[in-house]
Amino acid sequence: MNMKISVSILKSKIPRSKCIEEVEKTDADFIHVDFMDNTFVKRSTFTKEEVLDLFKDSKKDLDIHLMVNHPKEYIDAFSTLKACKYIIIHSEINHDISELIEYIHFKGKKAGIAINPYTKVDSIKQYLENVDYCLIMGVIPGYGGQELITSTTMKIDELIKIREELSYHFEISFDGGVNGDTIKLLDGLDIAVSGSYVCMSENFQEKINSLR
Repeated sequence: MNMKISVSILKSKIPRSKCIEEVEKTDADFIHVDFMDNTFVKRSTFTKEEVLDLFKDSKKDLDIHLMVNHPKEYIDAFSTLKACKYIIIHSEINHDISELIEYIHFKGKKAGIAINPYTKVDSIKQYLENVDYCLIMGVIPGYGGQELITSTTMKIDELIKIREELSYHFEISFDGGVNGDTIKLLDGLDIAVSGSYVCMSENFQEKINSLR
């Protein structure tokens, strides 16, 4: 199976609305929406209203990555977007994760769980039967353009092993420092999230081709 590509628009040389237009001209599989509200990470990106406006007519499926401590209001809001396919919450937040996964499903969307670079796969094993998507963070979340922490790539094999042994069905995604060189470290991955490598370039499709 070919690796799918999700483009993060967190860091770009052009305005966000124009960046989205450029991504939509490519054959990328998803747009990755990094949403932060200055709680889980000390940074905010869009407002809730901006996300709803920017993506109301999105031609690409969205995987929405919630880097927030209290995700419920954002699950409510973003699940109204027709293009929203996945809503991803962080395993490290102080909430009932199983309940939130169930809530995302109740809202008609696929549920994902994200783990930070120093969070172990073992800590999320209990949730993997019920999630559709597992996002490995290869960098400290919050800022685009960071270098990949290479030790995080070992989690791909760990998750593949769990999925095969227990016949689970989640997709494995990786976000952070993904470029034409580091993609070689991501064997077995289902979805690669790439941001500045694509969006800081002059030719989005050319960079996506190099990832494939």
